[in-house]
Amino acid sequence: MKVVAMVGSLRRDSFNRRLAETVRDRYRDRLQMEFADLSVLPPFNQDEELNPPPVVQAFKAQVAAADAVFIFTPEYNWSVPGVLKNAIDWLSRGERVMVGKPVFIAGASTGMLGTIRAHLHLREILASPGVSARVMPPGGNEVLVNFAADKFAPSGPLVDPATLSFLDDVMERFIQFAASAQDARHTP
Repeated sequence: MKVVAMVGSLRRDSFNRRLAETVRDRYRDRLQMEFADLSVLPPFNQDEELNPPPVVQAFKAQVAAADAVFIFTPEYNWSVPGVLKNAIDWLSRGERVMVGKPVFIAGASTGMLGTIRAHLHLREILASPGVSARVMPPGGNEVLVNFAADKFAPSGPLVDPATLSFLDDVMERFIQFAASAQDARHTP
């Protein structure tokens, strides 16, 4: 499965970037994951939505070519980071490449609640008419890594055994979910 990953944190040693890299490395036999660089996207401008800058066109083409989108997000002020919202805004206008696209959401935080509020807002954003992505339903599918400083190797991957086992279970369900979503997109 070809996957494009969006990381909502631009910080060099971001737990969310490290979580994304853990997923890429752990499931490399089942996923071909590449990263979208959200830092190069200009702020969304409706004047340019039908003829976006080349960097936005390349980003939209990258997402369109993927079988699924993985979003790894921190929680900023009880919501999603601006850089992630900006990226989704670009994807929701003009050619709407997220419509029907399977999306996996995960997040890591040093706090007790992980990234639950960001996930709730992200689910609303992804359900909006311009996006209409297919997000795996909640209820045991939320990857909310709390107390991240204790669960990652120093400047390295996620290493907490219980969290990795949970991630394995959710990833297996997502791969099945994405396959059924792909079938639905290609059935007349």
